[in-house]
Amino acid sequence: MTNLAQPQFHYPSFRPPELPAGIQPYYSSSFGHAIHGDSADVLRSIPDDSVNLVITSPPYALHFKKEYGNADKTDYIDWFAPFAREIFRVLREDGSFVLNIGGSYNAGKPTRSLYHFKLLIYLVEEIGFHLAQELFWYNPAKMPMPAEWVTVRRIRVKDSVEHVWWLAKTPWPKADNRNVLRPYSADMIRLNQRKIRRTTRPSGHAIKESFKSVSPGGSIASNVVDDGTASDFLVFGNNAANDRYTKRCKDAGMKRHPARFPATLPEFFIRLLTNEDDLVVDPFAGSNTTGMVAEKLGRKWLAIEKVEEYLRASQYRFDDPRLNRDS
Repeated sequence: MTNLAQPQFHYPSFRPPELPAGIQPYYSSSFGHAIHGDSADVLRSIPDDSVNLVITSPPYALHFKKEYGNADKTDYIDWFAPFAREIFRVLREDGSFVLNIGGSYNAGKPTRSLYHFKLLIYLVEEIGFHLAQELFWYNPAKMPMPAEWVTVRRIRVKDSVEHVWWLAKTPWPKADNRNVLRPYSADMIRLNQRKIRRTTRPSGHAIKESFKSVSPGGSIASNVVDDGTASDFLVFGNNAANDRYTKRCKDAGMKRHPARFPATLPEFFIRLLTNEDDLVVDPFAGSNTTGMVAEKLGRKWLAIEKVEEYLRASQYRFDDPRLNRDS
């Protein structure tokens, strides 16, 4: 298969991060490098306290095997432990680790596994992370699985939520929710214009008149991550079939990563937790959505992926300097 041309961008005020000694990029842009290799090995070569944000979605522990590889639930903590220790080490004191992880059913039973909760407890109690906040990704494109329980016997409902855990090296990671403000709803704007009166809700929560002085320029985002286009609960899927990456892969006969997350997911956290020129690392890069978003937002990035086929195809995200949002 022919290698793609190296992407060429022209952002003279930025340079990609320095690569660890002995590490060669698979491809590079003006903001970052994609690295082909085992992420545990690559992470070990990154200096202490040098990364502002690690955001990733590792292979989930499912009771059936996926083509991109996934560890067994019974061994998941042991499998993830080497990555966790290195992520903790490379993070800056005010850095964050954002982990997207999905749940699963126990094999042969209509009961849910606790593997991801056990992992969270391990990350906090054994590695030393602090749980800054738990967030949720509602993905309506998820298939109704396992079929036996959901579509055949009809004894369970469709599972459409994945956990996103925001972990930090200290209780005080760098964050600014003003970077992810959302438009106020029409009702909230009307309340603002009508100058609400001081009152107390039945719950005991005090409503102050001071809201009348607040500009209706944005409301604080909730812990349900969405695409930012509406002020209320909104969902997004990851089943895009016509984005540029997908179309380019189809045209070239290249295999796409089967479990891509949408660009709006890393974008939310990169905006919330980093500033321009900060370093973002994704140790399970897949199709390198994280690197593409970091590039668009002016952050340096490193993407690590051990499956060369997925990394080769991910270059299609970087051959257009406009870096469209829908990529």
